[in-house]
This record gives sequence, C-alpha cells and structure tokens, in this order.
Amino acid sequence: MLKLHEIFLRNFIFIFLALLICISLSTYLFLKHIYLGEIEKNLQQNIASFCVDLKNLHEIKNKALGLKKVLNLRISIIDESGVVIAESDKDEKLLENHLQRLEIQEAKKNGFGKSLRHSKTLNKKLLYVAKKISINGKVYYVRMADYVSKISKDFLLLWVQILLLFCIFLALAFFFAYKLSIKIQKQTNDILDFLSKLSRGKNKQKIQSNFSLEFYQITNKLNKVAEQKAQTDRKKNKQRAKLKLANRQKDAIISALSHEFKNPITIILGYIQTILSEEEMPKDLRNSFLLKIQNSSQKMFFLIDRLRLAVRLENPNQKLILEPCFLHEIIEDLVFELKQSFKGRKILINAQKINLKVDKYLFYIAVYNLVENALKYSQDEVLISLDENSLSVKDNGLGMDEKEIKKIKNKFYRIEDNKWNNSLGLGLFIVNSIIKLHGFSLKINSKKSHGSEFRIIF
Repeated sequence: MLKLHEIFLRNFIFIFLALLICISLSTYLFLKHIYLGEIEKNLQQNIASFCVDLKNLHEIKNKALGLKKVLNLRISIIDESGVVIAESDKDEKLLENHLQRLEIQEAKKNGFGKSLRHSKTLNKKLLYVAKKISINGKVYYVRMADYVSKISKDFLLLWVQILLLFCIFLALAFFFAYKLSIKIQKQTNDILDFLSKLSRGKNKQKIQSNFSLEFYQITNKLNKVAEQKAQTDRKKNKQRAKLKLANRQKDAIISALSHEFKNPITIILGYIQTILSEEEMPKDLRNSFLLKIQNSSQKMFFLIDRLRLAVRLENPNQKLILEPCFLHEIIEDLVFELKQSFKGRKILINAQKINLKVDKYLFYIAVYNLVENALKYSQDEVLISLDENSLSVKDNGLGMDEKEIKKIKNKFYRIEDNKWNNSLGLGLFIVNSIIKLHGFSLKINSKKSHGSEFRIIF
C-alpha cells in the first residue's frame, strides 16, 4: 500500500501528463485556427493592396512576379470565364480553367472566397484567398495563396515555444509539489510515530503541526485522544489499586472472620468434650464450663448479628423506629455495659439532659461502637460529651492520618497498623450508616499518635 505522499506524487504526475497532452492538443488546434485566420487576413490585405495599383492589365504578369518575390506568395489573375491570364508560379497557358475552384465560386457569390486544398498544379497544399474585382467594366478574380507547409512550419515553431514555456512552468510546479510531498511525508511520519507511541503507552509529549489547517486539526484531535487515554489509564491504575486493596482487605476479613468464629467454636468444643468425658465432674465446675460455652455462643451471635446489621443498613428502604429519648440515659447504660468488658478503664461523661427523637436500639449501637473503639485503641481515659448540638467521643490513643480518615467509614476497611485486633472493619461503617439514617452527620478529628474525636452532629 502506498504512503500518502507517494499517492500525492503519483496523482500529480498523472495529472501533469494528462494536462500536458490535453493542453498540447487543445493549444495546437486553437493556435492553428487563430494562425490560419491571421494568414487569411494577411492575404486579404495583400490582395487589397495589390488591387489598388491594378488599374489595367498592362504588364500584369510582371507585377505578379514582382509581388511573388517580395511576399513569397502564389498570385493568380483569373477572368470571369475562369481562364488564368496571369500566374506567378506557372505558365498560365498550361493551366486548366479555374472557374470551378472553391475560392472562385465563393468570391463570385460573396466578393471574397477562401479554401484550404491540395494544388494539382504545384502538387502542394495551399491556403487560397480570392477577391472579385472590376477592371474597365469586366470582372476578374485576384487570387493569392500561401503554402501550408510554410504556415505549418511557422506555426509549429510558435507552438513548440509556447509548449516549452508551459513545460517549464509544469516542471517548476512538479518541483514544488515534490517539496510539498516531502513535507507531507514528514507530517504523516510524525503522526504515525505519535500513534505508535500512544498505542504502547509510551507517549508523554504533545504533537503539533502548523503545516496546514487539516494537519493542525488532526494533531489537536490526537492530543485530545492522548489526554483522554491518559485519563483512562490513570483511572484504570486507580481501579487496579483499589481492586488490589479490596482483595487484600477481603483476605484480611476472611482471616478475621475465621479467627473470630474459630476461637469461640474451639472453646465450645473443648468444654463440651471435657464435660462429656468427665461423667462425675463437680456441679460447680460443670456450671462454670457451661457459662463459658454460653459466653462463646453469645460472642458468635454478636458477630453474626453485626454482619446482618451491616447488610440491613445498606438497604435504602431501611426505616427507623423514632421515639423521644434522653440521650444521657443511653450513654449511661452503654458505659455501664462497657465497664464490664473493660475493667479498670476510666470513662468520663460530660452530658446535658437532651431529649431527642431517635431509634433507640440503633442509636445505642452507634454510640456503643464509638466508645468501644476509643477504649480499644487507647490506654488513657475516654471522654463522652453531650450538648444540644452534638455528641462526641474523645480519646488520646493511636489516632489516624488524613488518608485513613477518608477511608475509615468504608465497609470492611481496616487500618493497616491495627490488624492485631482482628477487627472486621464494620464498626464505623455501621456507625456512619445509622447516623446518616437519622439525618445526622459524623465528623472525625484525628492526628497520628495523638488520639481521635468522633462527633455526631445533630
């Protein structure tokens, strides 16, 4: 397949040759017609000049011969009956009657006549022009003729000169067309190189062309395509990174779920096997084992319930059971429960008596999760504050950086540094979902190694 500049050059050469042939033929025919017309006019003018001095037939033969030498034309004088009475190129006595010659017949009718024909007398082709005149009351015909071979020779020389000028012009046009094709080749090679790099994802520079409006528009479009591809590649890379992170989180979640369920199941199986193998086990010890089995079962129930709650909160049609509640009472209840699990930890409450319509069960879970997380990720006291505008839980624990704050509300997201606690990554997702269902918002202020504050804004 030919390249663009090769197609351009090939088509130009084809057009060049076609133009050369067409223009050569057309100029030849056109110029020949014009040239013959000019020769005809010259013959008419020469006849008119000759007739001015032709007052009588005295020495007409000598006059014809003299004019022949000057003009190099064939001159004939013919009477009304067609008899040649004077001839410059031949003895008139040897010539046949000319009355039926085309130029004589036309001059007889119109005063002037012409014909382009072969002369039997001279065995040459001539252009004849005849004029009807009157001398002493008698009709005569003055005829002059120019040799076509001479006309053709002069015309051919003129045509060759014109054709030569035209060829020079076309040669210059061909030269500039060749230069143009080289520039087009460079532009197309640049575009192909740009596309090749773009397809391999190695192109980082823009392409520019001011060669022509079309190339300018093409390069602009290519730059836009390259930018769109770069944006798409960046999105794909981000998506790949997200997928890798999601896969890592999935593996971590499966590991955490396995660990969280395996521990209580192992405890339950261990105590059951001990009870079954020891038929005479003391009642107090048996009851102690059964209590531990119950606690492990409750822990499994809690994990399953948390997973079910996370799924339920994703339902857009989830409805709340709103009722007026004293929030400080909810706080006191959950603090009492948490102190059973985190013995010796100090939880401070600074709460006003605020009555607000909430879903008591879900709101309890949300605040419980916030306080539980504060206790898990800190060693110092935890402060719970409540006023008419917000509820906040503050600790002085591990804290988070900005990047982690943006992701901490996502489902199953776990901070890399905190994987030691086998968290499912559902706590803050559940908290945020419950708060959004109430029409509240969750604001997080945290700094790495300086603690965190989670504020529910009513």
